Amino acid sequence: MTSPASRPVPPAAANPLNLRGAVDLSSLKQRPAPPAGGAGAGRPPAAGLDAGNGADGGAGHTADGKAAGAPLRVDVTEANFQELVDLSAQVPVVIALWAGYSPGSAQLVDVLERIVDSYDGRLVLGAADIEAFPQLAQAFQVQAVPTAVAVVKGQPVPLFQGGAEEQQVRSLLDELLKVAAANGVTGRLGAGGPGAAEPEAPPLPPLHQKAFDAIEAGDYAGAAAAYRQALTEMPADAEAKAGLSQVELMGRLQALTAAETEAVRGRAAEEPDNLDAQLAVADLDVAGGHVEDGLGRIVTFIGRNFGPERETARVRLLELFDVVGTSDERVAKARQNLARVLF
Repeated sequence: MTSPASRPVPPAAANPLNLRGAVDLSSLKQRPAPPAGGAGAGRPPAAGLDAGNGADGGAGHTADGKAAGAPLRVDVTEANFQELVDLSAQVPVVIALWAGYSPGSAQLVDVLERIVDSYDGRLVLGAADIEAFPQLAQAFQVQAVPTAVAVVKGQPVPLFQGGAEEQQVRSLLDELLKVAAANGVTGRLGAGGPGAAEPEAPPLPPLHQKAFDAIEAGDYAGAAAAYRQALTEMPADAEAKAGLSQVELMGRLQALTAAETEAVRGRAAEEPDNLDAQLAVADLDVAGGHVEDGLGRIVTFIGRNFGPERETARVRLLELFDVVGTSDERVAKARQNLARVLF
């Protein structure tokens, strides 16, 4: 799996705070659907969002034969794009940008379609032919096809470019769902399609709900306080631990202006032993999808320094492990590198 400028995005990296302004989706106003035959060759149309009148003008079925009333794959057009953006407030929308001239496009769409279908309505796939909808490629700043992106609560989430192994995609989509949950997007599409409701999920523990409500309001300090209280009451609460690490990262990033971001990167380059600068850039790297760079930066600092600063860096590194996901292979690699410099 390759990416033009970043690696797969970890939890919290894809939160609205860090992505707002990166891609201007508001410029893609709803327009009339393109003329018949405007879709590029190489990929048949799928079901539309409306069970009775799909985006392609007719009924359809998903890959496993599900009726068009519950499409988990939709062909993205100028006419239905805004509807998909709106739907991303309920479930994450994965968008595969493809083109008929790209040999790997059909294969990637097939892989994503099969994987998204297995998530039982927690994800929706939009297949977008950039030859028919070039504005979308421009908005997402696509450099090559195929490319996969996602939209969560109307905000863009870069995923990856090029081909991908199924297990890698599943791991990345698992992380996408964690990001979505942290931002209050926990819906599931039922048998009636996007408008249908599934039975409500069991309520969250009160302190977790308090944290989610605070995240919704942009109050990351309040969310962190709720997670800390949950950990005080139940120290083994792994979800509260991961949630705390995520909202603390979001809070640190929220406090950085664009000018401060550029300044801290320059300071980190000039002062490799400046703890605050190295930790700040590690936050930015992880949040921007450069997970290996961010984790490696802190490991390198730990290898060069001793005393209280080394311990502070080690604690931050463990927090970022929770943000990325302790089962992530990049975390496993960073743990091995950390053991080498410590012992």
